[in-house]
Amino acid sequence: MSKRILIVGGVAGGASVAARARRIDETAEVIMFEKGPHVSFSNCALPFHLSGIVENSDNLVLMSPEQFKNQYNIEARVNSEVIKIKKEEKKIVVKNLLTGEEYEEAYDKLVLSPGANPILPKTIEGITGPNVFTVRNVVDIKKLNSNIVDNNIQDVAVIGGGFIGVEVAENLRLAGKNVSLIEALDQIMNPFDYDMAQILHKEMIDKGVNLILSDGVKKINEDSIELQSGKIVPAKAVVMAIGVTPETSLAREAGLEIGSTGGIKVDHNYVTSDKDIYAVGDAIEVYNRLTHKSSRLALAGPAQRQARAAADHMYNIPHNNKGVIGSSVVQIFDQKAACTGLNEKTAKAAGISYDFVYVIPGDKVGLMPDSNPMHFKLIYEYPTGRILGAQAIGKGNVDKRIDIIATMITMGGTLEDLKELELCYAPLFGTAKDVVNHAALVGLNLLYGRFKQVPVTKVRELVENNTFIVDVREKHEYAIGHLKNAVNIPLSEIRGRLDEIPKDKPVYLHCRSSQISYNAIMALQNLGYDNVINISGSYLGICCYEYYQDQVTGREKIVTEYNFK
Repeated sequence: MSKRILIVGGVAGGASVAARARRIDETAEVIMFEKGPHVSFSNCALPFHLSGIVENSDNLVLMSPEQFKNQYNIEARVNSEVIKIKKEEKKIVVKNLLTGEEYEEAYDKLVLSPGANPILPKTIEGITGPNVFTVRNVVDIKKLNSNIVDNNIQDVAVIGGGFIGVEVAENLRLAGKNVSLIEALDQIMNPFDYDMAQILHKEMIDKGVNLILSDGVKKINEDSIELQSGKIVPAKAVVMAIGVTPETSLAREAGLEIGSTGGIKVDHNYVTSDKDIYAVGDAIEVYNRLTHKSSRLALAGPAQRQARAAADHMYNIPHNNKGVIGSSVVQIFDQKAACTGLNEKTAKAAGISYDFVYVIPGDKVGLMPDSNPMHFKLIYEYPTGRILGAQAIGKGNVDKRIDIIATMITMGGTLEDLKELELCYAPLFGTAKDVVNHAALVGLNLLYGRFKQVPVTKVRELVENNTFIVDVREKHEYAIGHLKNAVNIPLSEIRGRLDEIPKDKPVYLHCRSSQISYNAIMALQNLGYDNVINISGSYLGICCYEYYQDQVTGREKIVTEYNFK
């Protein structure tokens, strides 16, 4: 007898299970249930409708129920909400949201892919108002966009600085709106470390977004919001994007086991605590291969792989579940930002001994007209040199570099492996020593104790304590902008001015991006100086790190002039 496979939810998880099951078994009866009007749509592209990059919202819909039936012989029932699982009887109860009719369907295998729900704190006064929106599906984005356009709304507040919040804020700004982005934490984009996030803060400010950090929403009014600090922000439309919570109500009511993170607990084949019920996507709990702990990961790529593995298991096809590492990329105006694996925060939380590299090489040969600096941070385990994660921000191909690191992590790669990685090179695409090779070499120098470094986060303290700092850039570079207490001894002059460099106290060196200062440090060490320390990130990193904080707090600058080139 053929299998009867019922799937709750579509999009990346549910639709992928359905398609894979059909490829394996032409005789199976496959039925998807989606409570909304669209069973397959590009939820990652939703924010781009606000700016007109995706001009027609109908283009966000990838496949209709008719296409599923005609091309794959899969039945997709929209406006159909599964309201109950009778697992002892192997049946579900479905409600037709258009007619109100309720009916039962039997299954051999059931797959849960209900996704996640936007968090809407009841403690915020006005959270249920008509001017409050979320972005989860095509209906949501059409409703938000229509409200803004039809009412000619100019002031919009986006609450939450994660992927959705940042992309919504960017696209609304590209549409010419006055946008305030409010985040309760001290940074946006939590997968990035604080020092790297400052680059994104600067980009937001430069492009006209009113960025407010370390402040939460207290009350939503008809034409403004009141923050916890008492600040009033004009906003006739408010988009809530502070995060999501896994949709587990069906699973809980059916008595399925829920994991420690609040997601549905599954085994390595994505089977729940009931052997005939699977779960995939944003609603489940996954295993992090780096921290060796359970976590949640709301990304389309992992959801599709989970879906394939679940469908395979129904037909006894083996699957090797290696866990997740979390790889992602986002574009914020002119800057692209990508990351994978662990950052400093997550490495610390997991109790992993680590060190890091922060380099700013060019993304391609400097002679090329579109060459730009790339801020690249590499996290590695100490003392093994095993690669744990990376973050990259720049105008060039950050995704390419982070994809390389994601592959190295998956393969258990080390700094030595990354150093020897042979990559494509031509001046238009990169440099002969690529960003990732460069980072590996710096990491190995640190791992083997060839030189010492201090992060950009410590530079203000060094300046305020009047520490001896040497700027090894050439005089014309120094004149454009420099640390207020730095002594300018260019690398080209350093061997003839050794008498100006003390040996009885720490000496910190920097250039534009740490590369020239590294050469200066090696020269000085070979000349008997054992007190020299490189400033990681150097002047470009310092400017990016200090800019937002100086703008917001009004504190005294530690540089004579910012220079981001």
